[in-house]
Order: sequence, then C-alpha cells, then structure tokens
Amino acid sequence: MLMNTHEARLDALRQELKSRGLDGFVIPISDEHMSEYVGAYAQRLAWLTGFGGSAGTAVVLTDPTLSPAAAMFVDGRYTLQVREQVDGTFYAYESVPQTSAARWLGENAPKGAKIGYDAWLHGSKWVEAAQAALAAKGAALVAVEGNPIDAVWQDQPVPSPAPALVHDDALAGESSKAKRAAVSEWLTARGLDATVISALDSIAWLLNLRGTDVERTPVALSYVVAHADGTADLYIADEKVTPDLRQHLGNAVRIQPRSAFVSGLGKLAGKRVSADPDNAVAAVFETLRAAGATIVEERDPTILPKAVKNPVEQAGQRKAQAIDGVAVTRFLHWLSVEGPKGEVTEMSASDRLHAFRQECGDLRDLSFDTISGAGPNAASPHYRVSEESSLTLVPESVYLVDSGGQYPCGTTDITRTVWIGDGAPLAEVKDRFTRVLKGMIAIARATFPKGTNGGQLDALARQFLWSVGLDYAHGTGHGVGSFLSVHEGPQRIGKPAGGQAGTSQELLAGMILSDEPGYYKAGEYGIRIENLILVEPRSFAGSDGEYFGFETLTLAPIDRRLVDLSLLSPDEIAWWNAYHARVLDVIGTQLDGEVKTWLEAQCLPL
Repeated sequence: MLMNTHEARLDALRQELKSRGLDGFVIPISDEHMSEYVGAYAQRLAWLTGFGGSAGTAVVLTDPTLSPAAAMFVDGRYTLQVREQVDGTFYAYESVPQTSAARWLGENAPKGAKIGYDAWLHGSKWVEAAQAALAAKGAALVAVEGNPIDAVWQDQPVPSPAPALVHDDALAGESSKAKRAAVSEWLTARGLDATVISALDSIAWLLNLRGTDVERTPVALSYVVAHADGTADLYIADEKVTPDLRQHLGNAVRIQPRSAFVSGLGKLAGKRVSADPDNAVAAVFETLRAAGATIVEERDPTILPKAVKNPVEQAGQRKAQAIDGVAVTRFLHWLSVEGPKGEVTEMSASDRLHAFRQECGDLRDLSFDTISGAGPNAASPHYRVSEESSLTLVPESVYLVDSGGQYPCGTTDITRTVWIGDGAPLAEVKDRFTRVLKGMIAIARATFPKGTNGGQLDALARQFLWSVGLDYAHGTGHGVGSFLSVHEGPQRIGKPAGGQAGTSQELLAGMILSDEPGYYKAGEYGIRIENLILVEPRSFAGSDGEYFGFETLTLAPIDRRLVDLSLLSPDEIAWWNAYHARVLDVIGTQLDGEVKTWLEAQCLPL
C-alpha cells in the first residue's frame, strides 16, 4: 500500500531507521552532484515532508517522543512557504543561517546517538561540521549503505534514461577540445594528474553536451574525470550514449558506464587528484582517500570560465532575451486585458505565459518553476503555485510573476510586478515599488573598478529601502548560465555577511547576473523587479585603472502605473526612458496590432 500522507511517510522512515540501529537521519534537497534542481528520483525531501522549495534540509530523530523530534531548515526565501507546505505538528521550523542542521543536531541529538547521512548527498564540509557538533554530545555521524528514504519510497521514480544531447560548437563558442586543453594546462600548472568534475552543469559546459534528465536545467546525469594529458573519462549510463555523442566527443573522451564511477576513482591510486569541496559530495573524497589518491581541494576548474561568457554566448544571450521579451510583452498585454475581469488565476496566468514562450521561440524548457503570486502569495519570494494554492487575481491588487526560459542560445530570468485593475495603486504600494525600482536602477547604472565583488555592490540596491527601515531577505543577484543553470556561480550580489556564497567573487567582464531587489509585506503583497545584466568594460578619460559596468540584457516593459515619479531622480528617469526606448526598438519591431499599440504606450517617456 502506498503511503499517501506525510505523517505515514515519516512513520515509515522512523521504522526503517530503527531497524538500522540509527537514532536519526538527515535529508537534504540534493543529488549525487550537489545540484540545486534535482531529478524526480532525488526529490526525497519533497516526498517526505511536502516542501517544494529548491533549498532546504530536514533532520528526523527516530524517537517521536522527543521534543523536537524533527526539524526543517530553510533560508529567508522560504520562511512563509515552509509553513504552508510542511506540517508544524511534526517538524520544528528553523532559519538558516541563524542555525544549521549540524548545529541543531549538536543541541538536540540524544547523547550517544548514531545519526545517519547519505555521503552521496552531502558535501565534505557539512560532514565535518556535523561530526564536530555531534562529537561534543558523545554522538556520531554514520554514513549509510543505501538511502533509508529509498527503502520506504515505494513508487520512487527511476533516474531519467533520456539520451544526452550534443550542444553545437556554434552555440558554445568554443570546442570541448579547447576547453579540455585549458583544464589540462590548469592541472599541469598545479602538479596535478586529474580532477574530478561532478557538477552536472560543469560537465555539460566542458564537453559541450546537454540533456533532459533534470527539469529546468538541460543536463545529463554523468561524471567526468579530466586528466592532465587532455583526455577525460565520461561516466554515463549506456542508454544515454548516441552515435552523435560518440562522434562529438572523439577518441580523447573515454565513455564509461555510470555504474563504474566508483571503481574508476579507485584507479587513481597514487595520483594527485583535485576535487571541489563545494561541488563534489563527501563520497567522492572518501572513495579517493580509500583508493590512496592524494586529494587536493581546489575549485572546479570549469567554474570560472563557464561564468565568463565568450562573445558567442553573449550574442546568444541577447538573442534569447529578444525572443523572451516578445513572449513576456505579449503576456503582459494579455494580463492588462484579462486581469481586471477577475477571472485569471495564478495557475492560468502561469500557463498562459508558458504558452506565449512556446509560441515565440525554440523553447526547450522553463528555466525554473514560474513564481506566479497574487496578493499575499507574492509575499513569499519563492512561492510555487499549485492547484490547491492558486488564487484569483483580484482587481486593484498586486501580482508578481518571476519566470524564465531555456533556449539553445541562452537562459532567461525576469520578474515583473504588475498592478491588476484600472484604479490607482495604493500609495504604500507605489512607494515600495519605486524604492525597489531605484535599487534595481542603481545596480544597472553602477560603475566599479576591477576587483569589485558582488558583496560590495549589494547596498546600492538596498539603500532606498533601508532609508525607511525596510529590507528583503534574499540576495540581490545570482549568476546565470548559457543554456544551463539559471542559478550559476561563482558570482553573486548579496550581503557579504551571513554565509552568502559567491559575494566575495570578483566580477569579471562577460559574467551575467540577475538584478532583482524586492520588498515583501507578509499576508498582503510582494514586489520584485528583475532584469539580467552583463558585466562589460567601461572606459573613462584619465581613468586610474580598469573599470566595469553593466549592459542590461532583459527587454520587457516595467509597470509605469506603480511608479511614484516624485521619488525618482533625473538620472533615474533618464535610465527608465532610455531602457524603454530600447525595449520598444527591439521588441516593438516584432509585434503588431493591439499588442504593439499597448507596448508603445508603456514605453512613452516618464
């Protein structure tokens, strides 16, 4: 009999843990590649708890009489969502980074307890932190043989068998051979024999391949060991390998069964091998250590070159934005007509936007689940609409839609906040919207010297909210891939404190980031405005060094009805007018009829 309630699933897990002699277990949202978005087979946390976010962890203690006996750990993006989706009767809600699963275990695990973890789902740094926290209680962290969730998840999906796809060099802008040669040089310069690359988007970038194994991210389940001689071993399931892929990879990439990865690591005995502790799971390190390899912890050598887009990728991103901008503009026009009728729901709006994207270009997938939030649902920054939660867009209210598409030429991500109805927006809403807008413009207009990182820019976006005692609990910007992950490191714009990874990364020409400040009033409304921006060189007469700025890539109108003009400076108004003139120039030429007339009105100067 299938377990159809989360309480029954929790009980079944506890029985499994008890049978294994474990006093608890840690369940992250992760897979063997430490991916942000994971395949259906790896959605263990969602199956157990009902939580639908993309970042979170649960800890379950075997004894249900303990208080607390289980806990959910999420960051500020999911503070509201976790309470809506996860039953507080069974799980305590914990906020990251104020606490962590490791710290909580140190405080709540029974003395002498054995706490299980799956070494294929956690990073080595987490393992070290959890071991230290538990040791202080006389407890131990124990690696499990086979995940206990898998043992009780009766209808667990199997990993995708879909074939891997070749990503043409004409879209990648550089051949896999050239990329592997660069990795070879990197290894040789450090006296290394090989590097283990397990992040799926890194593998996709290095070998110029893509796939459909993970929703929203076009990657193929696989591992790579790249060698100093320029060759590589690709570990991938046999059914994924096509003649086209073999021809594309050539003789220098040896194709091995995915199941042979562990034994392949075992063959690196006596070798100096690098692995990235931020991107490779603990099991990789444990296997290499057991094999007798010398492990050198280094950042995955593909991370930075993948983040710095070459001219072909930059051109592809502009093409993708032009395609996507037409779809979003058509949607916003449709919403302006249908929204005030009081019949559009969050779900129907999300579906309509998806349809517009399918009509406007070679859409391969969405880049993430559309955040379609009306009224109070918009106050949850990463709200995920469902049939059960879908609200109707009420006239004279706020609607927020954050969405994106995966096109072969690029990945898009855009947020627009819209006033539904013909009446005047509330003064408070206009004030908050305009302060968010000012922050977005401040980042877009920023110029900064070489060596500047995202943590140093973050306050530019928050200053106008801070000045009236307001803030938002998420980062201001994340990196974006090229027909890859919509959230791509290492660069990030965010508060440098609080453990926000990537904020110390120097911003380099060619990097793409989002620019997305926001404001959220719990139970009432949420506001976010997001464009993608490209780091580009800036030149000044008499400059004392290298400087950079941003090219705004995203092209779609921003709701002018929500702007309090009295709060904008002349420079901000000039930016608005120039931006909308460009939107009209690029997007307007692809439209006609009522949609074009509507866009022309939206793009009139302030």
